[in-house]
Amino acid sequence: MTTAASHSATPRSATLGLGFSSVAHSFSHLFTLLYATVVLAVEKDWGLPYDTLAWASIPLFVMFGAGAIPAGWLGDRWSAPGMIAVFFIGLGVAAIATGFATDLTEITLGLAAIGLFASIYHPVGIAWLVRNAANRGRALGINGIFGSLGTAAAAVVAGFLADRWGWRAAFMVPGTVSIAVGLGFIWLMSRGRIYDVAHDVAPSAEPGRGEVKRVFWVLSVTMLMTGLIFQSTSVGLPKIFEERAGGLVDSTFGIGLLVSAVYLVSALSQYLGGELADRFPPRMIYLASQLLQIPVILLAVFLSGSALVGVAAVMISFNVGGQPAENTLLARYTPAKWRGRAFGAKFVLTLGVSSLGVSLVPVIHRLTGSLDGLLVVLAGFAGIAALFCLMLPGDRPVKAAVAPAE
Repeated sequence: MTTAASHSATPRSATLGLGFSSVAHSFSHLFTLLYATVVLAVEKDWGLPYDTLAWASIPLFVMFGAGAIPAGWLGDRWSAPGMIAVFFIGLGVAAIATGFATDLTEITLGLAAIGLFASIYHPVGIAWLVRNAANRGRALGINGIFGSLGTAAAAVVAGFLADRWGWRAAFMVPGTVSIAVGLGFIWLMSRGRIYDVAHDVAPSAEPGRGEVKRVFWVLSVTMLMTGLIFQSTSVGLPKIFEERAGGLVDSTFGIGLLVSAVYLVSALSQYLGGELADRFPPRMIYLASQLLQIPVILLAVFLSGSALVGVAAVMISFNVGGQPAENTLLARYTPAKWRGRAFGAKFVLTLGVSSLGVSLVPVIHRLTGSLDGLLVVLAGFAGIAALFCLMLPGDRPVKAAVAPAE
């Protein structure tokens, strides 16, 4: 396999890298959120209560985060493109296996396998993208749009396939597509058209040790809070719409369409957030995204029907709109050789530890009979994130890009 040290960046490799990294980003969110909508069909098929079935997704989100650090380590030490190939093939096989589940234990194990392979993308794919990008904010924004599109597609894909051919097809069809994309990716790697690069295309000034420690601890808290909000919302939104926007739709597919519309609208905020992070201090963009979430989340508590759907789109837009700035800050304050592991640590927090937020969904629903209390808790998380954003250091200069020697 071609090693990173033997190549400098080329426009073709950078474009292919951005393209496949973006597709992988969409798949990582699509596959992990299929069950959030599929569970509504399984509930009817198996006759089990929603609260019981919802717990099956907890191991998925635990593995989604827990696998991030070893995946990032392998991306740093072995090959980022090689790990992306493992991601596509493994994710597809795990999804197809989940489609064959016959009881709650089997579906839980299948979902856990989906989470494990999905965990590869964020620490590996984003570090790979950052290394290849001349304009990091823009590249992260474009990549973020695809992540949001994957989140948006999950509900409508799962709802359509479950209503048309049964809930098993909602896992098997996407799984087959992922394997096909992975085979195409491997073919391009074998032809030398996709590879890793040895140096950052747009390197930053080396951070001081004190700054690194400060940013690490502050971002640990803010990333955990933003992850809790994202995970809880993405899992709970189908049920919230079923209970409080049910007059707009009357099927699993209809609920999926509403959820997809919300995430589709919010996708553009990722690109806007990336452009802003290139033009203004990322710290200020990140802080603004946390503060603006608070009143919008609280407003959602009192709304229903189409008004709730519209406010949900704004709420999620502010949450995901700050992610390019967050990733830009993490990249600037992390040495390049440790970046995969740094992003791995990030996603242990945002995808693994924040899976506690997923457990809030069935717990709050069982205790209160609705998910209104969940929204209040999420507003509190946004407030904590905003307070810690104030502790981040000021902006850092970016070095002029230097092309490494062949």
